[in-house]
Amino acid sequence: MARTTPAPEHEPRYWHIATQLLGELKEGIIPPGARLPGERQLAARFDVSRETVRQALQMLRRSGLVATDKRGSHATLPGTAAEHIPSLDFPVGAHTTEPCAMHRTSVTWETPPPEHAEALGLSPQRPTLVHRYESATADGTGLRTAVTSFSAVAVAEVEELARYRDRADGEASAQLGRAYDWMRKAGLTLHHRDSITQLPRSVRVTRQVRDQYDRPLEITDLVVDAQQDALVYEFTLPAAV
Repeated sequence: MARTTPAPEHEPRYWHIATQLLGELKEGIIPPGARLPGERQLAARFDVSRETVRQALQMLRRSGLVATDKRGSHATLPGTAAEHIPSLDFPVGAHTTEPCAMHRTSVTWETPPPEHAEALGLSPQRPTLVHRYESATADGTGLRTAVTSFSAVAVAEVEELARYRDRADGEASAQLGRAYDWMRKAGLTLHHRDSITQLPRSVRVTRQVRDQYDRPLEITDLVVDAQQDALVYEFTLPAAV
């Protein structure tokens, strides 16, 4: 059971509720990324109106500890802005310590590679959002390329990704560094599966991401020149509940 911080007599009831939920968040009873009970359940638990519950949740949202989407409220990563977490770098979280002289990104609305279409459950020739990434070190070596295809579910349910559809002409730079964060804010818990394949002079990292309903969200193929530097690979997200 979470410790309940007594509320002073003059404090409103929603303050008391917010304080108790805050204790549960800090103690991990409600883990980062986990969904909070619905407004109706919380109202019954604390014997208050749903409006009082909304006020309590609003206090937690202002503190950055809770986010609300169309499926309800969930605990966020406490104390850290998700866009500042290096492991959320896109694509795949692979980076090099060498100076980078060339770096290009683009996004298109097109038919994805056949293996991507199959992994995402897309019918043949159905277009989707495709992101491309390319970089090289200052001396022109250390080339790394990545192709990411997003599923119909991701484009439909993640508002920030849907916005790219109208401007996915392959010309403008695509700022998708927060793609995984956007998915989380849309209420999706991310389960990732990664495989590493050794090629003659490079390494391929393939990532497939699914949500808590086992629906495919995206697939990325990253190819790194393994002769130049080691692949530094990190990825951290709240444990799935």
